[in-house]
Amino acid sequence: MKELICNLHMHSTYSDGSGDYRAITQAALKTEVDVIILTDHNILVSGLEGYHRSQGRTVLVLTGEEVHDQNRVPQKNHTLVIGAETEMATFAYNPQTLINEVQKAGGLTFLAHPYEFDLPMIHEPDISWVDWDVEGFTGLELWNGLSEFKTVVRTLRDGIKYLFLPEMMAHGPLKRTLAKWDELLSSGKKVNAVGGSDAHAIKFQKAFFKKTVFPYEFHFSAINNHLIVDEGLTGSMNVDKAVIYEALRKGSSFIGYDLPAPTRGFRFVIDDDENEYQLGDSFSLKDGATARINLPESANIRLIHNGNVITEQKDSKRLTYSISQPGFYRVECSLYFLGKERGWIYSNPIYVKPGSRRFSF
Repeated sequence: MKELICNLHMHSTYSDGSGDYRAITQAALKTEVDVIILTDHNILVSGLEGYHRSQGRTVLVLTGEEVHDQNRVPQKNHTLVIGAETEMATFAYNPQTLINEVQKAGGLTFLAHPYEFDLPMIHEPDISWVDWDVEGFTGLELWNGLSEFKTVVRTLRDGIKYLFLPEMMAHGPLKRTLAKWDELLSSGKKVNAVGGSDAHAIKFQKAFFKKTVFPYEFHFSAINNHLIVDEGLTGSMNVDKAVIYEALRKGSSFIGYDLPAPTRGFRFVIDDDENEYQLGDSFSLKDGATARINLPESANIRLIHNGNVITEQKDSKRLTYSISQPGFYRVECSLYFLGKERGWIYSNPIYVKPGSRRFSF
């Protein structure tokens, strides 16, 4: 199996970001990401997808969009649309209609920043998701970089601190978002989690002082999606897009916070006597199976079954656990960085059937 690092949810000068596509691509080439997916507000930018190379590095640039009803007051229900290949902003007026139309077009929908706080000092509203009765969406944005800034900054002093020391900001997804994800999974839905940068590279200026707030390059080194695929980038746009979108559709991925330590190389599988199952897979439990977790660095590992921690291992690179119950299994890992325990890895589930719940997939 191969691993592609994909950073998604960012904005360019086509909406409210400060960087054009060239600047964003150059920033990506300085990091370890393989794929970036830009999602400008209510516009699908065409003609700018492609491969970019520099000093032995290759980055594939893809485009989606962040769709929302601009006439809604207050602003809520932002949706990341990926892979639809056609403009979807015309359906922003109704989240369910939007999801249905994207599905018809073969695209993916992720509920953006499901829960967050407002930040009055910079006139940033709370843009949470509120229409939780929608059906058919691909997944949700479990960890959003900008939302975390809005969460941890409660005073001007906080804002200044994280402006100059952005590496101290991230702690992990909101507990409320994690709980909602587990609730949706427990209801029998397959809901994939992604991490989003929500990068804008905001330009701040006060008199002679200038500062870029969370540059694109910073985001590309932080909250990423690691896609587990059969092969790496081939250089064929159609082939590579299909592989990337299928991994996101299936949930063959984990969220890695790569700033404290690279998460490349993390693996979570469940094997029985016949097969080895990867992230996003489902299988029927027969006589028992074994969950195997391997990390590239020592960290605190938690194996979660149906929303509850069933075993954990402190400061370790490995965890092995015999499972005998159906349900969904996922992994969380944390480590200490700059004096605090911080979220590091959040895997998508492996689904074990049959169970007390009927999975709707």
